[in-house]
Amino acid sequence: MRCRWNGCRVISTATGGALLLITHDRYFLDRVTNRILEIDRGDLYTYSGNYAYYLEKKAEAEEVAVSSQRKHAGVLRRELEWLKRGPKARSTKQKARIDRIRDMQSQEFKQVQGRVDISTAGRRIGKKVIELSHISKGYNGRTLINDFTYSFNPEDRVGIIGSNGSGKSTLMNIITGQVEPDSGTVEIGSTIHIGYFDQHSDDVALNEEQRVIDYLKGVAELVKTADGEVITASQMLERFLFPPNQQYAPIHKLSGGEKRRLFLLRVLMSAPNVLILDEPTNDLDVQTLAVLEDYLEEFNGCVIVVSHDRYFLDRTIDTIFAFEAGGRLRQYPGNYSVYLDYKKTRNPQKRRRPIVLLPKQP
Repeated sequence: MRCRWNGCRVISTATGGALLLITHDRYFLDRVTNRILEIDRGDLYTYSGNYAYYLEKKAEAEEVAVSSQRKHAGVLRRELEWLKRGPKARSTKQKARIDRIRDMQSQEFKQVQGRVDISTAGRRIGKKVIELSHISKGYNGRTLINDFTYSFNPEDRVGIIGSNGSGKSTLMNIITGQVEPDSGTVEIGSTIHIGYFDQHSDDVALNEEQRVIDYLKGVAELVKTADGEVITASQMLERFLFPPNQQYAPIHKLSGGEKRRLFLLRVLMSAPNVLILDEPTNDLDVQTLAVLEDYLEEFNGCVIVVSHDRYFLDRTIDTIFAFEAGGRLRQYPGNYSVYLDYKKTRNPQKRRRPIVLLPKQP
């Protein structure tokens, strides 16, 4: 049996209650799982614990792998120095040692996966950021946004939440000028440069036949990092885990997650001082998400996040705007967990919606 809940696919594997889950929701994984399966570059690994346990053991395994490779490299270096001295393979022991060196030279290690490095320079942001005044918008007689007024400030970390179809993406498109409101005004500060990472624009922006490196050079061939270093677009791609052989391949060779990571890099390379992220956790791997969360903590500018990912919202925002009945947006201070606590206190009798497993459709 299958169901979909909050972007999570749940597959019942037995009538006794065993579940196989495929999800980006890290809180959900941490609470309901007792075993994690990881597919890493063609190999399958299993961890007997929840998501937090997986992270701990994964880090330990990578440390062991790095240590083993260093030890192997040290032994091989000493053995090669011995071989360079030209020993004559007269004894059985010497022949065995030479054979062992050849085996060591041919031994291959799976490299520990690199860490995404998000390090781009910012730009100055003025006092006036984005001012929305009495914004309203509706479609086909249904009001999505009803008389919304708010002035974003340079330090804002705002999360926009609501059910699917409530108007979250419509609001973001109004802010970026892609959609006109039915009424009200949008004013953007003169120093503002918006970086918009959304669910669909990468499908339009990506020319599938274009090479990866050329797509990035469309923004800049040289990039200034946060520490003032100037690097090439190719070096920036390597920091985002695109090796040289992948950089000159057409974009259609990339996986869905790699395309999302490439589009995110292009957005960040434009050095925005207002960053709008519409469902950023869709198709980004967990490692990139963790680094993006760290990046946003140090980001010098305004951040607006639309997401169903509770963990991501807790890490990145300090104000919630929730879509409520009639297209009203209500403001709540704090991150998503604080918002939930408030809702529970206000509605103590309200229970969490149960997970319903639906029969598989024929």
